[in-house]
Amino acid sequence: MHTAPLMKSVLLHFDDDLDPATQLARAANLTPRQVERHRFPDGEIKLRLPGTLPAHVVILRSLNDPNAKLIELLLAAQTARTLGTTYLTLVAPYLAYMRQDIAFRPGEAVSQRIVGQFLAGLFDAVITVDPHLHRVTSLHEAVPIKQAIVLSGAPLLSDWIAARRQHPMFIGPDEESAQWIAMAANRHGFDHAVCRKVRHGDRAVEVTLPDVTVRGRCTVLIDDVASTGHSVARAAELLLAAGAASVDVAVTHALFSGDALQVMQDAGIGEVWSTDCIAHASNVVSMTGTIAEALARLEQNLT
Repeated sequence: MHTAPLMKSVLLHFDDDLDPATQLARAANLTPRQVERHRFPDGEIKLRLPGTLPAHVVILRSLNDPNAKLIELLLAAQTARTLGTTYLTLVAPYLAYMRQDIAFRPGEAVSQRIVGQFLAGLFDAVITVDPHLHRVTSLHEAVPIKQAIVLSGAPLLSDWIAARRQHPMFIGPDEESAQWIAMAANRHGFDHAVCRKVRHGDRAVEVTLPDVTVRGRCTVLIDDVASTGHSVARAAELLLAAGAASVDVAVTHALFSGDALQVMQDAGIGEVWSTDCIAHASNVVSMTGTIAEALARLEQNLT
């Protein structure tokens, strides 16, 4: 891979990312340029990038609803290379296809490895927030490039909660949430514990509370992502049955598919808070400043 010279970089974005792209471009001192997109009647897409591009280009694309967006990245990244770009950075606040890191049954596609190698073939650097990694210890293992940069929404979510709840207890809905729970709780010295979960299907989960006293406590379920809402809903029901004074939810990625919010509300969950990695009505914390700082450090390393 090549090294870009010192010059003001361009932030490429799509029309549906105009607001976050404008904010990030301002915070990171980038020039925002929109990618024109046309969809043909048969579903194919045509993209048009600016006619010339600098050596360093950043593409902003959060990969919720990922399938069409991955094709967009393929077309945009390879076109950028033909227009003068020698160093290409992907900012994907949410990184899709990270959950399946092994083949659980013969013949299954290991999507993390496949999509990770696909992105590594397009980009020189990837910046993401709280990727959903299980059995790998670093993003570099999933996306095999030198600059595979992981940021976290846990500290900012912890600050938000600390300003609104007195002495809360942070609870992880499953063992996989332990890293985020510890990071968020340790920031303000809050008590924390993690549930055990057995998943029987996309919407069927069995949750066991940790051996801690929650009676009378304000509890907050914290995780990197919530999709169907069933895991946090079941944990909330158990916490309330055990005497918790309240249960709120804080997540980095608000996927919230289908009736997820209704499922959570029916379980007795109070407030639902999330970062803006995925645009949603529950967004209360912006990752723009954190991402801009990461881009600034990356830019310094390129000079």
